[in-house]
Amino acid sequence: MVLFLYFLYLVILIISGILAIPTLILSKKPSAKDLLDKVVPYQGWFGVIIIFIGLFKIIDLLSEANLYFTFGFGGRWVLLLVTAIIMIILGFLLGFNLINNYILSKNPKSQANGKNLITKLLPFQNILGIAAIVLGVLLLLMRLF
Repeated sequence: MVLFLYFLYLVILIISGILAIPTLILSKKPSAKDLLDKVVPYQGWFGVIIIFIGLFKIIDLLSEANLYFTFGFGGRWVLLLVTAIIMIILGFLLGFNLINNYILSKNPKSQANGKNLITKLLPFQNILGIAAIVLGVLLLLMRLF
């Protein structure tokens, strides 16, 4: 069961990376437009879910940090921590419109802070998306071999 959840986590990480770079994908493979058009309406909800998965993974990693370092898996712990942080940032980028509509819109100051943050993060969306895909594949290969 734990192995299944780990693979599910990696699949969600890779999918979040793919959702973060649709323009890059379409520039390389225009035939993917139909598939991306089907997924884009759910991008906001997927982003919110990714935020919670990333937060849960950070809590899980912090509670088990001692085990990772005791048994010599400190490098894997750092990679998993980086992936969780990337998931939270990508989740915020993908789900910002939804978060803005339901949470931030009630407070103008929060809404302004959110828009300011999203403006700073948007230039890094493609880099974070590619990093999510690469880290997902790397962690998958590390688990298999």
